[in-house]
Amino acid sequence: MDSAAPKGNFGRHRKIMPFEPGSIEELREGSRQKAASLNQHVLGYGAQAEAEWAAAGIAAPDLPAMRKYRLERIRAELKRRGYAGALLYDPVNIRYATDSTNMQLWVAHNPTRHCFVATEGPVVLFDYFSCEHLSDHSGVVDEVRPAVSWMYLYGGELTDQKVRRWAAGIADLVREHGGGNSRIAVDHLNPEGVEELARLGISIGNGEAVMENARLIKSPDEILAMRRAIVACEAAMGEMEQALKPGISENELWAELHRGNIARGGEWIETRLLASGPRTNPWFQECSSRVIEAGDLVAFDTDLIGPYGFCADLSRTWLCGDAKPTNEQRDLFRIAADQIEHNTELMRPGTSFRDLVERSAVPPGDCFPTRYGVLYHGVGLADEYPTLPHASDWTSDTPDGVLEPGMVLCVESYIGRLGGREGVKIEEQILITDAGNEQLSTYPLDARLLG
Repeated sequence: MDSAAPKGNFGRHRKIMPFEPGSIEELREGSRQKAASLNQHVLGYGAQAEAEWAAAGIAAPDLPAMRKYRLERIRAELKRRGYAGALLYDPVNIRYATDSTNMQLWVAHNPTRHCFVATEGPVVLFDYFSCEHLSDHSGVVDEVRPAVSWMYLYGGELTDQKVRRWAAGIADLVREHGGGNSRIAVDHLNPEGVEELARLGISIGNGEAVMENARLIKSPDEILAMRRAIVACEAAMGEMEQALKPGISENELWAELHRGNIARGGEWIETRLLASGPRTNPWFQECSSRVIEAGDLVAFDTDLIGPYGFCADLSRTWLCGDAKPTNEQRDLFRIAADQIEHNTELMRPGTSFRDLVERSAVPPGDCFPTRYGVLYHGVGLADEYPTLPHASDWTSDTPDGVLEPGMVLCVESYIGRLGGREGVKIEEQILITDAGNEQLSTYPLDARLLG
């Protein structure tokens, strides 16, 4: 870092090391500009995805406006809670704050990338080595610095020294831009970091609370991006359903969803929740090498992070092959479909979380022991706050709240009899509107199972 840089003067990039003018520095800057122009978020999502979005009539989101909205949401929450800034390690939170990505799954378990959002001051991204070009497109990152990573992989038995170097840089930022406030919000941090920041006079509060509340209400542009992610997901689901034939394995079928997501510029899938036949009851079997047979139910949960980094979290259950469904399969499916329909109708602005779950339909007695863990949960860049359990599972430490326009929640149903052979999973993604709600997911239910 250029130690001669004046205090309080932050620019788009600080130099990592000095170079003679007209030589390596110029080459490096030219290389960075070229790399920035070829960033995946600059190149866009490709002809296939764009054609599908045009056919669905979904306009492109105004990304600069969306990024500005997000920063305003974060800073408003920081001000409300009395913090000087937020230190973010969760790659989903960094995406929300900067709309930039870098090896998202890898950095989720290797803390080599973090971001500081000053309540009054700059957004400083600490990125992986030689990755300063990855946020050039965002327009909201004021400065990029090299991350000091102090996980054992890099620090070994000298990790404490790296922690001290890392903490000194964070403390300097807080002192420079905190206006005398030394309280910051942090989402994820190991104990060594907490202790060292405390030694330097920096106190830490709950960054998850800040970020979950900031992410709670979506802007119109975020909803456009989410609609596009759902269209891409459902197109991949269509390819997946076409591939569903007796003799295909669960793993092979699940791979179709991954392929379709990546082909449309999507990012990753958080789980492997696909099961067939007897593996559908109880729920939460991840996909396997089992060969799917004619007449099997095939149930899955997309848990998909698609274009724009938005989550498309949908569940469907299909019948494999051309045989007619059994009466039991139709009964299970009808219970699940009716539960989803009833519970979606209840999702209206001004409804309290507690009232919503109290009035929700629940599985019948012989299916209740195998019920899904929640009735509703928030969704945005991933699964988000709130999570609403069945009324019987509500405890004294379950938080209450109120549905508001701009919130998006998934409504869930799993129906399988205790000791039964098969089960049915359905999930829809719902936008809370001023007038009630709108179902964003549109993929049709299997008409054969609806009877």
